[in-house]
Amino acid sequence: MSNSPANFSGYDTPVSDLESIVPVHPTAARRPDYITVQSENTAYTNDHITAKYSYRGADVVVSDGQFTVTPTMKPFEFQTKRKVGKTGLMMIGMGGNNGSTLCATILANKHNISWHTKDGIQQPNYIGSVLRASTVCIGTEPGSGREVHVPISDVLPMVHPNDIVLGGWDISGVPMDRAMERARVLAYDLQRQVAPHMALLGSPLPSIYYPDFIAANQEARADNVIPGTDKQVHLEHLRSDIRRFKADNDLDRVVVFWTANTERYSDIIPGVNDTADHLLAAIRSSHSEVSPSTLFAVASILEGEPFVNGAPQNTFVPGVIELAERYKSFIGGDDLKSGQTKLKSVLAEFLVNAGIKPLSIASYNHLGNNDGHNLSAEPQFKSKEISKSSVVDDMVNANRLLYKPPAPGATGKAAKGEHPDHIVVIKYVPAVGDSKRAIDEYYSEIFCGGRQTINIFNECEDSLLATPLILDLTILTELLTRVNYRDLSAGQAEFAPLYPVLSLLSYMCKAPLVKPGTDVVNSLGRQRNALEGFLKACIGLETNGDLLLETRIW
Repeated sequence: MSNSPANFSGYDTPVSDLESIVPVHPTAARRPDYITVQSENTAYTNDHITAKYSYRGADVVVSDGQFTVTPTMKPFEFQTKRKVGKTGLMMIGMGGNNGSTLCATILANKHNISWHTKDGIQQPNYIGSVLRASTVCIGTEPGSGREVHVPISDVLPMVHPNDIVLGGWDISGVPMDRAMERARVLAYDLQRQVAPHMALLGSPLPSIYYPDFIAANQEARADNVIPGTDKQVHLEHLRSDIRRFKADNDLDRVVVFWTANTERYSDIIPGVNDTADHLLAAIRSSHSEVSPSTLFAVASILEGEPFVNGAPQNTFVPGVIELAERYKSFIGGDDLKSGQTKLKSVLAEFLVNAGIKPLSIASYNHLGNNDGHNLSAEPQFKSKEISKSSVVDDMVNANRLLYKPPAPGATGKAAKGEHPDHIVVIKYVPAVGDSKRAIDEYYSEIFCGGRQTINIFNECEDSLLATPLILDLTILTELLTRVNYRDLSAGQAEFAPLYPVLSLLSYMCKAPLVKPGTDVVNSLGRQRNALEGFLKACIGLETNGDLLLETRIW
């Protein structure tokens, strides 16, 4: 072999694992099932992990200012299918920044392609993925008392990202290798090596384009659309696409994921989208308030495949939720929570829990990718503003020592009671491309009338923060389709699937979709605890060991 650099891995795509210049990164490694819970509450068969779990809470009755608390306990049993089926991911917006970046990075990991940067050799990895790159404590060593942590992805059988079959739709018909180049997210040397693999993906399937729902500046990209204006025909076309993709690739499960442009909000109109039957009728009549994302959600539900909304618009109108309930088909969202909002859900909680009173939170962003271009239109920006603005609500509601409660019968903004001033600004600056800038100011009241100001400047590559979240949402969604439960306190004999709205996806979402009539939790810490707790419950472990009682007593 020649000693010229062109013949070494890192300059050419490796033809085998042996040729790769670096070993597989720990976040991309495959590990055997090595966690076994030895307990009378946990049973293993070849097909299932079955675990009994005691769900502990408390009922609180308030009378004349007195709180009477009664501890409660409900026994449940969870059953998880151990076999991870062959899983496909169909992205709407496949050729966009997030979609093309996801495809390229999965392929880089799958083929173990390392590449040159100005700082040296870079290996592919799944850093930024909660499931692949973070750990959970499962207990302590008996002798030393040291905590034992394992990757979250090892707690239960989960699909490996490298095994996900990729496909989807886009209003732009640019082939995937050129879409990656157009996005200008990944390093050139990685693009050069992964381009032949991206080319094999071809062009995205034609998608739905209703100009009223996205910014007018997107029209130039819309060269790959399903013809006509009949929304019932469009619905059947999408259903056929899903069935064909599933059959052609011999898949057990398809996760449909909206990572396309932010749409304007749909008006909620009685008789149009307020019930499942009204929504289906509105589709048949091609009503103007049926958005493309809602049509994709309905197609997925009718095909029995889960749908996740990674953008802020109100895809899940009441009729969609009712339809998901009817078909017991899973839905989740809304809007990927990757940077500024994720930090806000941590910092606001920290301040309020520290007894400090945020008076105002001002958030400014500018970015230059196509997402920023689309959001430069006011209707689409309003969707994003709504999803970003509610992130501190539950922290405020939890502390009425600092914030006055709403007056009885209050409506509109007054129904929130006293609340920090909260403003969000997003500007389109083409020069910065995918490198998003976010500036936040937290202005708070402290002891005896004092004031505190915290300023944060955050610069990040937007798509490289968002892409791992798409992976996490896809992997977790697939897992949750394999988890069944029964309520032993109610004498439930048969195992049943989880409720269709997958609120356990909240950790990755700005505006979490939850079961109607229940409170939204935006606190990142509580969302993480809920996710960890659920996964542990499925193998019969207690949810929280932070009491560390053994360290507090003799």
